[in-house]
Amino acid sequence: MEIAACRAEDVEVLDRFMPSSSVDGNHAARFARQEAAHSTYLVPWLDGRPVGHAEVRWTGCAAPEVRAARPGCPEINGLHVSPASLRSRGIGTALVRTAERLAGERGVSFMGLGVGDDNPRAAALYARLGYLPAVAYVDRWAYRDADGVRHEQADPCVFLVKAL
Repeated sequence: MEIAACRAEDVEVLDRFMPSSSVDGNHAARFARQEAAHSTYLVPWLDGRPVGHAEVRWTGCAAPEVRAARPGCPEINGLHVSPASLRSRGIGTALVRTAERLAGERGVSFMGLGVGDDNPRAAALYARLGYLPAVAYVDRWAYRDADGVRHEQADPCVFLVKAL
């Protein structure tokens, strides 16, 4: 497996293998933030196909509760491994470790990420990797359904932080 920053030509491939209906979390939006130097959009490749993604948002978490409690803390956002049959095989761990390495290269001394209250499996992974609870918050995001109708979501989460 190889993990690399997303390239322009990867966006179409990501859309084909892992379509996203998220308004701000779709592949094109994440790549645009990377191009603006606000993030690094990491993509793991296995046998020539993408098998996940994670965006390192150097500008931090968008949630005001997190920004107030942990100003300047970069965030690993949208970590996803696909297909599900590849989960629990080290891809998520490799994405987190790559994000941490990039942060270290920038002189960043801590990293954060959010986990939904309804995702104990991910929470267990992050705890094993040394991430500790810092602040509860509500992740607000939007998606478009098959008819193009926008829907708003609000998910209770915990922002976890690790000293690097």
